[in-house]
Amino acid sequence: MRRIESLLLAANRVIVAMAIAAIFLIVFANVVGRYGFGTSLPWAEEVARFLMIFATFAGAGLALREGRLVAIDTLVAMVGSRPALYHAIRWLGVALMAVFMGLLVWYGVKFVQFGWNKETMALQISRGIPYLAIPVGASLFLLHLAFFARRYVHGQFDDDDEELHAGDASQ
Repeated sequence: MRRIESLLLAANRVIVAMAIAAIFLIVFANVVGRYGFGTSLPWAEEVARFLMIFATFAGAGLALREGRLVAIDTLVAMVGSRPALYHAIRWLGVALMAVFMGLLVWYGVKFVQFGWNKETMALQISRGIPYLAIPVGASLFLLHLAFFARRYVHGQFDDDDEELHAGDASQ
């Protein structure tokens, strides 16, 4: 299982990094084209927007693992001295995240189906293709949550994946 988790992490990081790099290159090329040559790429803004949305959804699971998602820890901090209650509240948070992301997968698929017969303005491709960012990203989040839930409940976030790589070395 550790090997699968490690592969998921590596692949997810590469996908997000490639999306962000593509955004940078497209926007940079468009700015150079516009101000250097007086012409711009008609599709650049649309592609950059779609890639930004995809990178955000695809990176949410990574942000969870590193403790970088916005959280309201007031209730958890109030019961910090009672570990059983602390863990129960954290498990409730895991359950709520799982339900929310499950709903995003479900309604994301519906949204893809809704937009499949409509075209984007600049690229003239099915709107369902960029809408896939919602169910794909939510599914990635659920995978991360499944692997990471126990550590999340105990407040053990990934720094540099030391725990994960330590598990690989022992196998």
